[in-house]
Amino acid sequence: MTFHLDQFLPYRLAVAAQLVSRRFARLYAAEAGLTIPEWRVLAHLNHSGIVSVRDIHARVNLDKSVVSRAATRLEQAGLVCKSDHAGDQRLIALQLTPQGRELMARLEDLAQGFQDQLLAELGPDATSLLAALDRLTQDAQTP
Repeated sequence: MTFHLDQFLPYRLAVAAQLVSRRFARLYAAEAGLTIPEWRVLAHLNHSGIVSVRDIHARVNLDKSVVSRAATRLEQAGLVCKSDHAGDQRLIALQLTPQGRELMARLEDLAQGFQDQLLAELGPDATSLLAALDRLTQDAQTP
């Protein structure tokens, strides 16, 4: 049997994830001028509260340098603030500003609408796909 990259499941998952991510990125870029790393940092902070760049890096699947640059741009835009990390002085803690929380309130509706649209596109296959994704990512989420 000849190997075909376009039939290789890891490749297909990566391509699908990238295409869906870019589709959603067009929406929040139009709404708020955010990049993918900036969106991921804001979304994580919105869910987790005060966290370090290291924590965000571990959760959002981006290099630390990408997270740091995104955090700097978000700080300059007044959406996040940086402070010393309470538990480790080597780390920088990030949190949303009131302006960042306000933006995320708007973007949550956008994200939910996009997810609803994707689930509708998948139709009855959505439940199986979500369960399969849970199985594939389960090991990565346990310490």
